[in-house]
Amino acid sequence: MYGTLYIVSTPIGNLEDLTFRAHRILQEVSVIAAEDTRHTQTLCRHYTIHTPLTSYHDFNKTEKTPILLGRLKEGKSIALVSDAGTPLISDPGYYLVTRAIDCHIPIVPIPGTSSIMAALCTAGLPTDAFTFIGFLPKKSAARIALLHSLLEESRTIVLFETPHRIKTTLSAIQEIFGDRRVAIAREMTKTHEEMIRGTAEEILLSNPPRVLKGEMTLLIEGRKKRKKHLRQTPKTGG
Repeated sequence: MYGTLYIVSTPIGNLEDLTFRAHRILQEVSVIAAEDTRHTQTLCRHYTIHTPLTSYHDFNKTEKTPILLGRLKEGKSIALVSDAGTPLISDPGYYLVTRAIDCHIPIVPIPGTSSIMAALCTAGLPTDAFTFIGFLPKKSAARIALLHSLLEESRTIVLFETPHRIKTTLSAIQEIFGDRRVAIAREMTKTHEEMIRGTAEEILLSNPPRVLKGEMTLLIEGRKKRKKHLRQTPKTGG
């Protein structure tokens, strides 16, 4: 019988956010496949988890995937974790999961903390529908083209951004989206957690100018539905 591949969500900052189930799974599996073993080792030390670690990331997935699949076929279970949050969400793991599916290996999600959900529920923007686009392209032309393609999107737009590009991205949002509301969730669940709300222009022109550091989830208000003007039917005499 094949072992199980567990997709385990880990804290995005505060180590207390690890779920009881995730803790148990990380203790019971044969090995933890981690994006960065040094980062995951900090979590394991905090919870006295002694399960062996092995690295698994985008740069070694071709050579490591057959090894992990071999262990799973031998009946050993494996936990896949990323540095923070849920694997596969702008993190490594898709390559392994698709090949495990091809081999009919059981795959079980262990849900937990998500920076996307944490940002959405505190941003003050509509949550009934949203679209997640991950990181914007690094090249300026591609980044602007993608933002332009989202101009008519009515759902709340969620993306990740880095400190060294956030001002450039806010400037592009101001130019393309105008005065729509924006929210920046910075360092969620960590000591310096902060939610910044306003328009892109308001954030850029804040006094003193904001120096934004740390991991960020950026949300943009969707296009508001245009009100339909009903054509009035002229009254007739009776």
